[in-house]
Amino acid sequence: MRYVDTDFNNKTIVITGGAGFIGSNLAFYFQENYPDAKVIVFDKFRNEETFSNGNLKSFGHFKNLIGFKGIVISGDITNKEDLERLEEFDIDYIFHEAAISDTTVADQKIMIDTNVNAFKDLCDLAVKKNASMIYASSAATYGNSDVFKVGYEKPNNVYGFSKLMMDNLAKEYYDKIRMVGLRYFNVYGPREFFKNKTASMVLQFGLQLLKGESAKLFEGSDRIKRDFIFVEDVIQANVKACEAKKNGVYNVGTGIARSFQDIVDILKKELNIQREDTYIPNPYVKQYQFFTKADIEETKKHLNYKPRFSLEEGIKAYLPEIIRIYEEEIK
Repeated sequence: MRYVDTDFNNKTIVITGGAGFIGSNLAFYFQENYPDAKVIVFDKFRNEETFSNGNLKSFGHFKNLIGFKGIVISGDITNKEDLERLEEFDIDYIFHEAAISDTTVADQKIMIDTNVNAFKDLCDLAVKKNASMIYASSAATYGNSDVFKVGYEKPNNVYGFSKLMMDNLAKEYYDKIRMVGLRYFNVYGPREFFKNKTASMVLQFGLQLLKGESAKLFEGSDRIKRDFIFVEDVIQANVKACEAKKNGVYNVGTGIARSFQDIVDILKKELNIQREDTYIPNPYVKQYQFFTKADIEETKKHLNYKPRFSLEEGIKAYLPEIIRIYEEEIK
């Protein structure tokens, strides 16, 4: 499905973090809809390195790219020599998805180096190539805010802070190139499995249920509400950002808050499972967002964005892939 009038055929598209969740979905979107586009995936790819919290430093995985016919470059965005490998291409669009997206990482230096400093290098590359820059920001910038609208940020972890600093840095380029930041809310959908523990709770609950276990929720999960958005709507927003009427930062969500309990209830209904849930204490209380709901009025206005999937529709569309993952990767 093509979301815009722009013809990306014969254009060169760089996707950083292209072997990750959203990046790989973008790569296949362009491959399937614009077969003559030159799509370049730039990704660190996973190794065995971990942060102090035990989680992997990189989630990029070759399996997310099986069937991809474009160019693959293994590189680290924090390594200037790696970035120089992109200099040989006449780049038209950069979709910057590479980042440390693990909100529980406590190493502030590596978070800023990766998410902020490397972003400046990529912005400078975009200016040099006169390329449009579409980059991933985050709803984590809002933290404990009661208002989910640009200008009301209160990040409560270094990840959210780093994304806010990216948004601030981006302003310096507004008069040079097309520069659009997209604040993703809680994204779920195909190709997220290799994010391991940081994959969406839609996937984690689904796999728990398929394994015959009870869904494990934090206490009070019927009152913990987030704006859950299916990855296809995130791809829509990225593509439409290429025709943005105005440079800026835009929320990408549904505009509706749903509870974690809702997710489990929908999954159990679709899977025809009747099983009691298990409730556990929340260990992340001090850095946890208990409520998010994207204000998407500006996104609708300037990106012509309209979410297509409700939580029920998104889970239903995702379920065959969750079952496949259970059958092929877990069972």
